[in-house]
Amino acid sequence: MTILTDKTKQELIQTAKALTASGKGILAADESTTTIQKRFDAIGVESSQESRQAYREMLFTAPGMEQFISGVIMFDETIRQKTSDGALFSKHLASKGVLTGIKVDAGAKPLALSDEREKITEGLDGLRERLAQYKSLGASFAKWRAVIMIGDTIPSKQAINTNAHALARYAALCQEAGIVPIIEPEVLMDGSHTIQRCEEVTTKVLKEVFEELEEQNVFLQGIILKPNMVIAGSECEKQSTSEEVAEASLRCFNKTVPSDVPGIAFLSGGQSDEEATKNLKAINTQKADAPWVLTFSYGRALQQATQKAWAGKNEEVAKAQEVFLKHAKENSEATRG
Repeated sequence: MTILTDKTKQELIQTAKALTASGKGILAADESTTTIQKRFDAIGVESSQESRQAYREMLFTAPGMEQFISGVIMFDETIRQKTSDGALFSKHLASKGVLTGIKVDAGAKPLALSDEREKITEGLDGLRERLAQYKSLGASFAKWRAVIMIGDTIPSKQAINTNAHALARYAALCQEAGIVPIIEPEVLMDGSHTIQRCEEVTTKVLKEVFEELEEQNVFLQGIILKPNMVIAGSECEKQSTSEEVAEASLRCFNKTVPSDVPGIAFLSGGQSDEEATKNLKAINTQKADAPWVLTFSYGRALQQATQKAWAGKNEEVAKAQEVFLKHAKENSEATRG
């Protein structure tokens, strides 16, 4: 049986603390090649290895980004890429005091013998070896995303349990490798469900996730939780106010998230950049004596406007970096309420 040494535990605690440093959040730049192609199609840019490298370099070299960003989650291709002057992205970020993370799941696939809308995230096979390689490339944290859909008859117990179990097995393997796992059980915004239904499902999911983490002996002081905010479905007639989102989210986490967990870094999950920032601010305004740091791990909410400003043009790099830094700063301020 592998037992975490005190030294490894201390390293995990230090990494988790650095990721949740005051006023800082995590940039999710881990879009798969398929996803980044969709983003580039929307701005009329061809997705090639060169254009993806240029785009990521623009983000990572934005002057002063380290004031607002504690870590960057990368895709397999990105962690192997270099800046124009030949430094691995992870080395460049380390020189700014920013940590490198890596997406290690293989994506969500249909869950066998279940409703066709339900998914299970794959990627556990060979994960131990991949983690060792990513560590050698500079990764100190990782991410695994599970997706839970809300519908009239879903999510099923089967979908919640299998995804929670996979998240816990991934987390245990990460910690064995000395890597902090980001646990991302995303209850999707897609659908017409109410905020009350989202709270009910998110509570169930998080309860199951933490039971599984305990079963797998995961060290809670060395993880980051990356959940959805508790929010009405995108097609719900009654949309939630920021105050309602904050109340429901905090009520849910107080019931389910142990105080040992150092930080909760919210995903934006399809919210607009303004909405994600506004809701984060409301949560931090209402948090009272919540035991965790409440911050952000945003992808689209930090990048959508940046991509439009850049549009693949070298002459727009400085302008696009300004847009990126503006959104990063706004979310940094939102973490302070």
